[in-house]
Amino acid sequence: MTTKADADAKRLDKHLAVLEELKRREPVFHRLESGAGRADLEKMTDPEFCEIGASGRRYGREYVLDILERRLENPGEDVWDTRDFHCLELARDTYLVTYTLLQPKQRVTRRSSIWRRTRQGWKIIYHQGTVAAAV
Repeated sequence: MTTKADADAKRLDKHLAVLEELKRREPVFHRLESGAGRADLEKMTDPEFCEIGASGRRYGREYVLDILERRLENPGEDVWDTRDFHCLELARDTYLVTYTLLQPKQRVTRRSSIWRRTRQGWKIIYHQGTVAAAV
């Protein structure tokens, strides 16, 4: 017979496993494999994906993919550090991940992403970056 403590422990283990999986994907679009291309970006983004940039503007999937594709063609050195990860299950197989992104000599931002686990793997639905401090 399963006790409440056993059920809580199982839920916590699942939650921590999801957090670790999603931490490896963040900061989103900054941890792409060498040789990644637009098809890889399309595979990891939900068709309804949108992003709210630090400017407060809303960007649709195609716009973001176009920008990222250009970035892949001319990769620069992107130095950053992530910390303060938190994960919250919003619905079955749908999670909100929040964290702090430190970009030395640039800025500190608070980031949030909503990810959905599908049969094809994790897909990002939403992303937002909010400037917390300029350096």
